[in-house]
Amino acid sequence: MQYFELTCKAYLKSDLLFDQGFEKMSKFINFAIMRGEKKALHEKIGFKHYSFGGFRPFKEDIKNKMFKCGNIYDFTIRSLNEGFIDSIAPALRENIDNPSIQVLQVTKKTIKQFFISELYSATPVIVSTENGKFWTMNESGDIIKLQKQLHDNLEKKYQTYFGEKLEAEQNFIQLIEVKNRVPQNIIIHKEGKKIRFFGNKFKIIPNEDELSQKLAFVALACGLGEKNSYGGGFCVGKGMR
Repeated sequence: MQYFELTCKAYLKSDLLFDQGFEKMSKFINFAIMRGEKKALHEKIGFKHYSFGGFRPFKEDIKNKMFKCGNIYDFTIRSLNEGFIDSIAPALRENIDNPSIQVLQVTKKTIKQFFISELYSATPVIVSTENGKFWTMNESGDIIKLQKQLHDNLEKKYQTYFGEKLEAEQNFIQLIEVKNRVPQNIIIHKEGKKIRFFGNKFKIIPNEDELSQKLAFVALACGLGEKNSYGGGFCVGKGMR
């Protein structure tokens, strides 16, 4: 198993508040998907099998909670699907009319499966609850249920992409730690209304068995939890390559 990664350098044409970043990036990538002749993926209901990380801020950006016009920022897109990655790479650079972002350089890498000892969520991990809200310590606090939903979500991503059912004997998570004190959020707008997806940052130690490692690798490729096409659940991993 392997995933494919685009590291992009982008010039910012205007100031961008932190809470606007996920929506701007999501729309920018969706435009590239449409231009890259992967319209069916954009319109498909269900898992899209890609994830992306937001701009990597400078120290002064963190202080001001704003990405600054004129700066060049890195961001990353990953997918299990090499055809998807190859189709959007040129389309990202061609989006010159975007008022906020201009991609200057795109570099592709192939990442083969490796042993993952730790997973860290770089963007909020979104998990829905039965009452129509989102999992937080205050809203739910049920860690066992959280682990099950994260595991089941990754199993479905794996099965819908590879067409192969997994028979896991245990949850892929050996240990999970909530890293934020208050819920994190991703903000988007639909039909003129502001929508907030509440999530959390996690440190996860996966189990060492083969199936757990497969699911941890899928988390790196496709994102952990829900709303990955809006920037949710983008992960970084530590391990032996």
